[in-house]
Amino acid sequence: MRVLRRLFQSVLFYVLLLHLGAMSLTWNFACLLLYPFLTRRQGVIVGRAAISSVYRGFWTCAQWLGLMSIDYTALDALARDGGLIIAANHPSMLDALLVIARVPRGICIMRANLMRNPFLGAGARLARYIRNDPPHGMIRNCVMNLQEGAQLVLFPEGTRTVQTPVNRFRPGVTLIAQMAQVPIQTVLIESESRYLTKGWPIWRTPEFPIVIRLRLGRRFAPEPDHQGLLRRLEAYFADELRR
Repeated sequence: MRVLRRLFQSVLFYVLLLHLGAMSLTWNFACLLLYPFLTRRQGVIVGRAAISSVYRGFWTCAQWLGLMSIDYTALDALARDGGLIIAANHPSMLDALLVIARVPRGICIMRANLMRNPFLGAGARLARYIRNDPPHGMIRNCVMNLQEGAQLVLFPEGTRTVQTPVNRFRPGVTLIAQMAQVPIQTVLIESESRYLTKGWPIWRTPEFPIVIRLRLGRRFAPEPDHQGLLRRLEAYFADELRR
């Protein structure tokens, strides 16, 4: 019975992933049609809210089916805040989807090649997500969006965690905060599962349910000494996650 239960859960999980892929593909096709007719402001509002809604629906279904247990409602407290950097640790590939699901005005930095991905590209362009190249252009776009009231989701590790509790932070997050004069709200992501951590193959199913918790941490004000702030930010994450 245990083997049959796991097999059934695995089938359900991959059916759910296929459903998410189909929804993403459908929405991106719609974005191709909508893009010429919406102003930048309209595209930002519609595009970001739609992406958030799709991911929230996915997590809700996964929990309803008993495949996941996610505690991320603490992020709802950020809904009233504008001009904010949301900085989180990065244990798995799920992290951006989890944060964006609860932050309808959130904006991400994406690799340039993903902007051409049929499952992501058109939707990201409509929502005015930010390309990661060239670096100076990326920083200018981040600052502009923050000054317009966006919530910028960043992972200061730059890649998924391989050095417990966090990788060395890459420069950028505190420089952007100082240039835009916005605070950095920390978000701590903790999971009992290693699903889609670094080195986990996409086809390998995890143990169910996947248990994940997101909680709000300390909020850091921008500082002229952005390099010193970066070191303190990294130390804060390390201390909190060791607990």
